[in-house]
Amino acid sequence: MARILLVEDDEDNIALLTRLLEHHGHVLSVATDAVSAVERARGELPGLILMDLELPPAPEDTPDPNAGLEATRRLKSDPATAAIPVIALTAHTMAHHQERIAAAGCDAFQEKPIYPFENLLNKIAQFTDADV
Repeated sequence: MARILLVEDDEDNIALLTRLLEHHGHVLSVATDAVSAVERARGELPGLILMDLELPPAPEDTPDPNAGLEATRRLKSDPATAAIPVIALTAHTMAHHQERIAAAGCDAFQEKPIYPFENLLNKIAQFTDADV
């Protein structure tokens, strides 16, 4: 079981990931924008962060393709949150996207749509003491 901060702005993705991850024993909290993600991560110190890359920078903003990367940079530059593994959730997985994801400090990425779901569970287990 891992304590996971899910950073996602799509309600359907939140519902699906919450249901699936909680079914596998994980405890989730959710942030729907970059500002809330950084605040929650600092306050909760989760064991892992699942970070959508295209999300609103702040509440009520329109989604920005770089907001998740910027939030990750902020978290990785803060000594209190730097060690928290971040798995990027993205539909953009070409080599130049992977370079940007790694440069921002993400520890791994998971392609969206997430299928098969076991791929994500394996990545979570890789960075936590959670069983698959």
